[in-house]
Formats: sequence, C-alpha cells, structure tokens
Amino acid sequence: MPQILIVEDDQRIRESLAMRLADRGYSVETCQAAMPGVERAVSGEFDAVVLDLGLPDLDGEQALRMIRAVSAVPVIIATARDEEAAIVRLLDAGADDYVTKPFSADHLAARLRAVLRRSGPDEDNRQLTVGDLTIDLDSREVTLAGEKLDLKTKEFDLLAYLAERPGRVIRKRELLAAVWRQPYGGPDKTIDVHLSWIRKKLGESAAAPRFIHTERGVGVRLVDPAE
Repeated sequence: MPQILIVEDDQRIRESLAMRLADRGYSVETCQAAMPGVERAVSGEFDAVVLDLGLPDLDGEQALRMIRAVSAVPVIIATARDEEAAIVRLLDAGADDYVTKPFSADHLAARLRAVLRRSGPDEDNRQLTVGDLTIDLDSREVTLAGEKLDLKTKEFDLLAYLAERPGRVIRKRELLAAVWRQPYGGPDKTIDVHLSWIRKKLGESAAAPRFIHTERGVGVRLVDPAE
C-alpha cells in the first residue's frame, strides 16, 4: 500500500483528498502547514508527497526546495498557479509533477501512479542488477557474480538505495534522511563507515573503486564497473 503525505492547509480539501485516496488503496497522512510537512516528507516513510503552494507558514516552493535538499521522495505540486513560467520554475526546483486546482481525486491518483512507477522498481521485478551485482528486495539477499554476500541491515538498505538510482550522485544528507531517517543531517562518518564495510564485501576500496564511487564534496554513486 503506497504511503502518501498530503500537505494542504484547506481542511475541506485535505480531508476530502485523504478519504478519496484511501478509498483507492493509498495510506494517507496529512499536514496543514509547511514546516511539519517538510519534516514528515523527508522522514523516509512516504512513497510520494502532494504539496500545496499556498501554505500559512511558508510558501510551498520554499518547502519543495527544503525537501529536495535532503530527499528524493517524489513530490506532486498542487497549485492554482497555471502560468507556464511558474510551473517551469517548480519543475526546475525539483517537483516531479503538478496538478492545477481544481482537480479530481481520480486525476491526482493517476498522477501518483505515474510518479510511483518512475520512482520505484517494477513491482513484477523486485530485483536490482548493476553489473554482476544482484539485489533482491523481497528476500533481502545480495549476490556478486553468483556468490551470496552477508550484509547487515543498514548495509543492505544503503546499497539498495544506491542501486535503485544507478549512476546518480547521491548526497550524503539524502542518504541520512532516506536510510537512517535523520532528516536534518548527522555525522558523515556513519555513511563512510558503512560504505567501507560494503566496499570490503564487494572486493574493492575507496582508493580502488569498482561499484561505489565517491564524488568528493558531493556524494556517492553506484555504477556498473563495465561501463
């Protein structure tokens, strides 16, 4: 059941969307202001966020930028602004999609299905493959060239998060938010230590990387060594 967060200050709209999305098989949580919405959005608990722009404590565009600074959770903007320049600015700021008010629950549900398809692994294929590295999300097993690797819980979660985004540089604060659920950061050493353990099990090192590459001052990415 997809976990959806709705950040909307209008009580009538908020409650109506929550009820109608729940009827369509979603688990829904709501917030009526930007700051508590941002905190929940980056917790790592949600599959997508529906974010209103006209919030009482902070403009939704600012909230979007705060979410995107630490999390890759899909965000659909709900807006009454239909000017092309404003929409382009929101998409450039990190929005995955937008709906223009007024909109129906069916319309929103269709947009949610689309962003969830793009952001997650295929439900019929819950295996991630990067080179000869295979990660089974259901059994939580990892194999390298057919040999099973013994990974601890956070090692698996970290490797799987990177494997779901192959080739993309992931900032450490995003990893802290998504894997450790520390939305406002924490010690980089936590990530560095876990990456060191994973690299050792992959038969590589930071000095001689194969799968996991560090982009100094930016983040890390997982790549196919053959590419």
